[in-house]
Amino acid sequence: MTLTIRPATRADDDAVWTMLEPVFRAGDTYAIDPDIPRDDALAYWFGPERRVFLAQDGGEALGTYYMVRNQKGGGSHVCNCGYITAPAARGRGVARAMLAHSLDAAPGFGFRAMQFNFVVSTNSRAIATWEGAGFDIVGRLPGAFRHPQQGYVDALVMFRPLV
Repeated sequence: MTLTIRPATRADDDAVWTMLEPVFRAGDTYAIDPDIPRDDALAYWFGPERRVFLAQDGGEALGTYYMVRNQKGGGSHVCNCGYITAPAARGRGVARAMLAHSLDAAPGFGFRAMQFNFVVSTNSRAIATWEGAGFDIVGRLPGAFRHPQQGYVDALVMFRPLV
């Protein structure tokens, strides 16, 4: 696999939606309405101030992520990201590659740290990936996520300095 990661544009809407839809519909990793319409989902992913990227092998879209400042004002030096890997590409290192790309890119956009605000505690693959890249769990929100199969589960706040 020859993975390239490039800025996404709205011309990539179909490819991005193909990845977003099964993840959002499953309702087990993102605090997004599982019935979100396509246009609303794309408006969310490509929202204001978000830098969106597409990971691909040749012409095949394998993942997407966004980067945005986590807060305004005094917190604007900390970014937040959201990552989605295409179902057929899971287990192939796409999420790790997108994470590495975001960690490399973030300081160039003026960010000094990265924070994930709401990592569902049952998302063990993501947690292992983030911890393997040096993120610490700095907070736990008990029962903050209603998992469609497991009921109320914790959400984690994860943080990593970049400088």
